[in-house]
Amino acid sequence: MLIAAAAILAGFIILIWSADLFVSGAASIAENMGMSPIVIGLTIVSLGTSAPEVVVSIIAATSDAGDLAVGNAIGSNIANTGLVLGITLLIVPMCVHHRCMKQEVPALLVVTLGVGLLLLDGVISKLDGVLMMGALFLILFQMVRSQAGDTSLLEEAEEEPLQHLNPMRAWLTFAIGLALLIASSRLLVWGAISIAEQWGVPELIIGLTIVAIGTSLPELAATVASALRGHTEIALGNIIGSNLFNLLGVMSIPGLINGEILEPSVLTRDYAAMSGIILILAVGIHVGRKRKAAMESHSYLGRSMGALLLSLYGGYYYWLFMTI
Repeated sequence: MLIAAAAILAGFIILIWSADLFVSGAASIAENMGMSPIVIGLTIVSLGTSAPEVVVSIIAATSDAGDLAVGNAIGSNIANTGLVLGITLLIVPMCVHHRCMKQEVPALLVVTLGVGLLLLDGVISKLDGVLMMGALFLILFQMVRSQAGDTSLLEEAEEEPLQHLNPMRAWLTFAIGLALLIASSRLLVWGAISIAEQWGVPELIIGLTIVAIGTSLPELAATVASALRGHTEIALGNIIGSNLFNLLGVMSIPGLINGEILEPSVLTRDYAAMSGIILILAVGIHVGRKRKAAMESHSYLGRSMGALLLSLYGGYYYWLFMTI
C-alpha cells in the first residue's frame, strides 16, 4: 500500500515537471522550424497542460484499465471547471472577451452534447474515437485560422515570449520530457491500479478522484499564474481548451486502442455532473454580460461564481462517495 501511494506521489511530481519540459522543447522546435508564436501558443502550449491526461490515458488503455482513462478525462474536466476555475476566480475575478463568449464557450457546449450523444449506447467504439479525434483536429484548425489574425492575441504573445532554446537543446529537452512523461505515467497508473485492487475501489473512481486531481495540477498552476499576471483571457482559454481536448482527445483514446464498455454511472452521474457544471459556467458568463452592460464586448465572472463552482465541485464528490 505504501509503495503504491509513493508511486502515485512520485508519478505526479515527475509528470508535472516532465510536461513542462515537453512543452518547452516542443515549442522551441516549432519556433526553430518557423512557426509563429501565436500559432505555437494556440496549439502546443495551450494543449501542453493536457499532456499528462493524454499519456495517462494511453498507458491506462494499453494496460486494460480503460475505466481509469475514462474517469481521468471526465474527472479532469470536473476538476478544471469546478476546482481550478473556482479557485482562480476566488483569487482574481475575470473579464471574459466577446470572442470567448461567441466561439469557445459555444464550442465547448456543442462538444459536450455531441460526445454525450456518442456515449448514450454505453460504449466508446473505434468509430466514436475516430469521430472525436476528427472533431478535435477540425476545432484546432478553425481556432488557428480564426485567431491567428487577432491583434490582441499577437500583443499577448509579444508580451509573454516563449523561452527559446537552440535546436540541439530543444530536441534534448523534448526527448527527456517525453521519456519522463511516459515513465511517470506508467508509475502513476501502476500505483492507481494497485490501490484500486487493494482497497476494492473501482478503477473508474480512482480515475475520477486521485488521478483526475493530480493531472489537473498543471492547469491549476497555469491558470492561476496567468490570472495573477492579468492575462485572464489566457486563464479562461486554458480551461476551455483543456476541457475540449479532454473530451475529444483523451476520451477517444480508449476507443481507438481497444474500445471501452462504460459503467452505467458514467453517464447518469459523472458525465451528467460535468455537463451541469459546464452549463452553469456558460449561464454565468451570459448573465455576467447582462450585468456589465457598459462593457459591451465583455462579460464578468466574480468571486461569487468561483464560490458556486467550488461548491458544485464539493457536491459532486459528496454524490460520488455516497454512490460508491
